[in-house]
Amino acid sequence: MLYPLMFQPILKEKIWGGKAIQKKFGRSLPSDKIGESWDVACHKNGTSVVANGSLKGKTLEQLIDSYSSTLLGHQIYKRYSNKFPLLIKILDANQYLSVQVHPSDAYAALHEDGQMGKTEMWYIIHAEPGARLIYGVLPDTTKSDFENALRKGQLEKYLNSIEVNSGDVLYIPAGVVHAIGPGIMICEIQQNSDTTYRVYDCHRLGDDGKPRELHIDKALDVIDFTGKHPREKLSGLSVNEDGSIRTHYVACPHFAMEKIECRGAVKEIADGSKFFTLTAVEGHGELEYAEGKQAFKAGDSMLIPACLGEYYIKGNCTVIKAYVPDREKDIIEPLTAKGYTLEQLKIIAGLFEQEAQN
Repeated sequence: MLYPLMFQPILKEKIWGGKAIQKKFGRSLPSDKIGESWDVACHKNGTSVVANGSLKGKTLEQLIDSYSSTLLGHQIYKRYSNKFPLLIKILDANQYLSVQVHPSDAYAALHEDGQMGKTEMWYIIHAEPGARLIYGVLPDTTKSDFENALRKGQLEKYLNSIEVNSGDVLYIPAGVVHAIGPGIMICEIQQNSDTTYRVYDCHRLGDDGKPRELHIDKALDVIDFTGKHPREKLSGLSVNEDGSIRTHYVACPHFAMEKIECRGAVKEIADGSKFFTLTAVEGHGELEYAEGKQAFKAGDSMLIPACLGEYYIKGNCTVIKAYVPDREKDIIEPLTAKGYTLEQLKIIAGLFEQEAQN
């Protein structure tokens, strides 16, 4: 039987990393330059290994090969086959990351050997007072303006900088320029891609003493200068569930994200159509399902197999839930049943993205 799967974090040193993950979650880190923890991953650059239960030691890739749609869900398997579609990370920025952008699926397919593009979202786990990040370009910035400023080393005047606080949520579709700033820790939900185009890196040197590689031509190809994507933090739509609160923030074609503030017990169901990931960002609790229980604490991530059936999140905790959505069944129908109108639902980032593209 499959069960809620926990994994050994895949820790990655970065020039901009730090040790806040150790301070926040009590993890033992191999260095003080850990920038990324890949917590649910099945990618050539890092694949999760099960840390709990009878499947301990198996890789996520092996489990997908063995259990296919039973693990992933019949809808996900039909769409992606054995390709795991999501990557769940925790990032710690001790310095600014490079100003960067990610390609769409169509561009990546042509220029990155058929790989996925990269749309992502950030939940701010922690932000030091006054912490800021780059989120898009300023209104009316043209490609020519941007390129000229880039060549002259004057890019900052075209970048949208915003202050963030713990609990903020941002949606970063492919094509949106961005950079996390120092003093910020995030939970990142993204497409299963590791493709990044660096635009500007403040003349920073890598570990080899040389400037880090930039990807200016590709970046200029994919940056969105239309202003159609948001430059503001998301407010989301909330539903009260017996004292607990579920807030829907993102529901794009690639993933959906909900924040569950559990104050007792929240009922969930994996009905065979899709898997879910849960990342605890505050507190601690227990996941109860038909065959047993699994304790968790802040900093833990779990993969909920599609076949698990009914389960309950119990405790006093805040959990980030991610999955690939059926827009009508998972988002529109439940929220309209709660009294929200379609106009109000537009506040959920990406929900009407497909219509906008058409």
